[in-house]
Amino acid sequence: MPSTRHALPRPAAAPRLMLAASMVAMVALTGCASSKRAVGTHSGAPQGYAAPGSSAALQAVGYWGQAYQRSPKDRENILNYAAALRRNGQVDQAEAVLRQAIIAHQSDRDIAAAYGKVLAMNGRLPEALQVINGAQTPTRPDWRLMSAAAAIHDQMGNTQQARELYNQALKIAPDEPSLLNNLAMSYLLQGEAKEAEGVLRRAAASPKADSRIRQNLALAIGLQGRFQEAEQVATAEIDPAQATQNIAYLKSMLSQRNSWAEIAAQDKKKKKSGG
Repeated sequence: MPSTRHALPRPAAAPRLMLAASMVAMVALTGCASSKRAVGTHSGAPQGYAAPGSSAALQAVGYWGQAYQRSPKDRENILNYAAALRRNGQVDQAEAVLRQAIIAHQSDRDIAAAYGKVLAMNGRLPEALQVINGAQTPTRPDWRLMSAAAAIHDQMGNTQQARELYNQALKIAPDEPSLLNNLAMSYLLQGEAKEAEGVLRRAAASPKADSRIRQNLALAIGLQGRFQEAEQVATAEIDPAQATQNIAYLKSMLSQRNSWAEIAAQDKKKKKSGG
């Protein structure tokens, strides 16, 4: 455990800041962007969180960049290189890699989901949703694609559609922690911290749960005013650099979500007026 304890914000600022830090995980497209067997499986690739521009992030980009250069058609190289680029903040470059890959791997769900993720990160939500839905197979649905689509619906303010997709995905993968995490973020987006806490406790109980899930659990607890308990859960889980990145990302995401809500409201007005 790190020797420095990173306390959660005090009551006055806690709800806004903690919601910001936790909501970034909702684009969890994180749990769906690629399969576990594809990303970060090689021993030579650094794993876990690395701040953009850090030596670890640059090492990952360099490692997978060389692998991609040697064999650009290999799906593992494609997914890992794109993921390393994205984590280092090189989202446009990751998009270019995946755009080229999706042409050669049209039936690959992992590549489609990863491409949808970077499109969503670049604010191209309808296009991201189209790509992900296009990769889905109705007769053999993939819960990861459902979760990815649900996260995008949440960003666009389509809460009902998002929840329906999450519930469908949970029937396929009932104990998958990344899916439960995304559902919890959907609750947090609507201010339903108590419901989010219950879902996150279920996710955190899984042996596959990672630091992100435990961090989000601490934030959901803090949103309900139980700051001491939240700090205990969050001890050694919150990275200051990650929290800063999360908040910056959330600000842009929420702004985008509000824009989509405004567009939808305007469309409804037009339909009512016959315009």
